[in-house]
Amino acid sequence: MADTVKSKDLGIQVQKKIFSRMANKNVAKILIDDVSSNVLDNLHRLAKYHSGNKREAEKLLKNIIKTFIKITVLDRNRSFSDEELKHVERLKSRFRSAAMSVVSFYEVDFSYDRNYLVSVLEEARTALVNLIARHLTDKSVAKVHVIFDFFCSPGFLDRVFHRDSEHRPVLGALVKDLNTLLDQGNL
Repeated sequence: MADTVKSKDLGIQVQKKIFSRMANKNVAKILIDDVSSNVLDNLHRLAKYHSGNKREAEKLLKNIIKTFIKITVLDRNRSFSDEELKHVERLKSRFRSAAMSVVSFYEVDFSYDRNYLVSVLEEARTALVNLIARHLTDKSVAKVHVIFDFFCSPGFLDRVFHRDSEHRPVLGALVKDLNTLLDQGNL
């Protein structure tokens, strides 16, 4: 029985490694629906516009995709304990709250509250790190921190949500897709 568990663990490690090596937008499009893919594309655009660095934005997107793929592999292999599944529910709840806040901040003038959004995103970060810490390497956990550090940055958030932001069209497209995901119950 112990050999079976070791084989399964090895199999999961191989899957995570293979998928993370292949992580790019095309692979992500195979694993996620079109609307979610559009969300990733628009997050990439916002990151590129804000940072002014195409390479940094691509690395950020690749880290998001790698993390998503690894979590999917773990979930499909039922690797999460009951306690970790509580983190999954917390993570879903926080991402839903963040999405609803982004939609509200875009649609309702003068409603932007950076502190609230950062708080929700930080709670999502904590739930995600608690979920993956036992299963992924420290390097993968560090990538999660890089992702959240970028999207929780006051400079990024203030620039994106400024009423006269040059990012307004991309934010509008992102909000449209977030609304679709929320309406479908996929977020």
